[in-house]
Amino acid sequence: MGYSKDQLLARLKELQIEFSQYEHPVVLTVEAQAKYVGNMGGVLSKNLFLKDKKHRYYVVSALADTKVDLKVLSQRLGLGKGGLRMAPEEALGEILQVPLGCVTPFAVVNESARHVSLLLDQGFKSQKCCIFHPLSNDMSIFLNAQGLDKFLKSVGRNPSYIDLEANPPVGKDQPPDLAAFVPSDSPVLSDLPEKAPPSQDSTGKSIGAATNSAAVTAKAVKPSGNAQNVKEKPVDSVRPSIPAADAGKFVEELLDRASALLLSEISEDSIKQHGGQLGDEVANNIKKCLREDLKNLATIFKNTAYTEGFYAGTRYQPKRL
Repeated sequence: MGYSKDQLLARLKELQIEFSQYEHPVVLTVEAQAKYVGNMGGVLSKNLFLKDKKHRYYVVSALADTKVDLKVLSQRLGLGKGGLRMAPEEALGEILQVPLGCVTPFAVVNESARHVSLLLDQGFKSQKCCIFHPLSNDMSIFLNAQGLDKFLKSVGRNPSYIDLEANPPVGKDQPPDLAAFVPSDSPVLSDLPEKAPPSQDSTGKSIGAATNSAAVTAKAVKPSGNAQNVKEKPVDSVRPSIPAADAGKFVEELLDRASALLLSEISEDSIKQHGGQLGDEVANNIKKCLREDLKNLATIFKNTAYTEGFYAGTRYQPKRL
């Protein structure tokens, strides 16, 4: 059973996060929500629940007027132009544990959403007040980015704000700038040729997950021992671009996650509850929370070495005697 609206509001109060709330009829779109809270001094948000072809999930939370091009975002993640689409409605209940129209960054509080990647619009940081659903679309809450950050850090998340309207080039010598946000233990492949229409861009008209979307068409190229297969595809089209191979970024990500978890574990209540055993309790909880993430990151490095070796092998042409 996931977090309820009342539990979330209680958690915000417990963390002493300043917010206000407004109850209204159930709404399924940003436009419908705007009729009730659009003139109350905050900026509306649109929240998209997305998936890629490997069934990895993403929540993209943006200002209502931010243009989110799914093809561009997919390329920036290293998934190809058609690598993202709206997640099916069933996944809302199974993973985010919210009904249709209730997608929100607060849904990552649920354990089932632990591996969902959260991408936040950098525009939130310049706003005095942002409007989100508190796991239920019959209410809107108003808070600033600092309050959202405090909540996310309390559940072990390091808030990541990005420019969702940017369209940087992606290619052989220009790796995807957002590839580190792919929640995967697999290598990130560069853009591949499309064979069918990609997912449609988000217009911001819906704040839920779409049940019908275009098929994901970019297919990952797997290493093959068949020399004929290697000849059929240009080498440059299958070279992986894996920013995770950057040891500095790897270490920084580990430190950020460990720091966020450490801060979230230490509170007045935990000190009273565990006393002299607090150190052992915090250490055990951090190990439990980080174990899977560290396994994933280590596997990315292992796969990076493999794919780079495969790429080098396809480029090497021994001289014939």
